[in-house]
Amino acid sequence: MKTNKLIGSGVFAAIASSLCCITPVLALVAGTGSFASAFAWLEPARPYLIGFTILILGFAWYQKLFPKNNAAEQADCSCDKDETPGPPVKTKFLHSKTFLAIVTGFAILMITFPSYAHIFYPKKEKQVTAAENPNLQRMVFTISGMTCSGCEEHVEHKVTGVRGVINADASYEMGLAIVEFDNSKTTIDSIEKAIIATGYTITGIQIK
Repeated sequence: MKTNKLIGSGVFAAIASSLCCITPVLALVAGTGSFASAFAWLEPARPYLIGFTILILGFAWYQKLFPKNNAAEQADCSCDKDETPGPPVKTKFLHSKTFLAIVTGFAILMITFPSYAHIFYPKKEKQVTAAENPNLQRMVFTISGMTCSGCEEHVEHKVTGVRGVINADASYEMGLAIVEFDNSKTTIDSIEKAIIATGYTITGIQIK
């Protein structure tokens, strides 16, 4: 029972470590951005959550591969039991190595989620326009709340869906998004609304 609680804690920590990047994908699937950045506050704790997960699952594997305590208990109690050999005791699935391997694999997928989150965002074709177009404008939006590449994809996907937007490049490390658009087809206000709809906050706008 104690081992299962440890495993559960490890899985919970693994999910929590990438929750800030999982919620934008869930928001995309649900068609809403209201909770996309709800768990951005967990990002600073991500290294600690990953370390906790590795520590817990490592300990669980140690107990599974080197069951010294169980062997000692069986040896101490052997004198009180009938020495007649019986059928082998079948290990319950939740206590098996197979289950622990499945849980470990799931934890790895959760921990590494930010590295492949971009595959869940459909790519939109850029709207082509002439480079010498007098209506071409480039703006830099300073955004708070982005914590991984999945957040970047979320913003880019939403902004490039605005009619008249030619290109959008977001960076969670720099906390900004550079947007190129045709100002005869769309407005800065429309782009702002698209970014806000993702759940992140615009803290500044400037012409590039």
